[in-house]
Amino acid sequence: MEKIDSLDKKILSIITKNARIPFKDVALMCGVSRAAIHQRVQRLIEMGVITGSGYTVNHKMLGYSLCVYIGITLEKGSLYNAVCKELEKIPEIVECQYTLGAYTMLIKLYAKNDEHLMKLLNGKIQEIPGVTKTETLTALDQSIKRVLPVDVDD
Repeated sequence: MEKIDSLDKKILSIITKNARIPFKDVALMCGVSRAAIHQRVQRLIEMGVITGSGYTVNHKMLGYSLCVYIGITLEKGSLYNAVCKELEKIPEIVECQYTLGAYTMLIKLYAKNDEHLMKLLNGKIQEIPGVTKTETLTALDQSIKRVLPVDVDD
């Protein structure tokens, strides 16, 4: 795997704070050409360092008033991949993690209201073979949302 150098880290530090910043501005801040920034970013994408880009949509503006985390206990941990494939079919689920601790999996989903959440839980998630238990945690507010900072000094 190729190494990430200090210029790569500086670029990452800038674009993770503002993904919409023009490459010409990044180039000025880094003291290199716009073409160099474009090439570096493309290489970082190809290396898998940058894994996505896009816009963040306010779920409440789309009618999804509930943000919920659900801890899922599986009959056996080896069912994780099969259960994950079933969870992928539920568009309201936006994250899924394989975890250690109280749950086998932790998912994040958005629901329009309590009735919608109940349909997702009772009619879909708890019906997946291998799911033995769920525990639901409702988020009241999101205080921090950020990407991991890129340390340009190491």
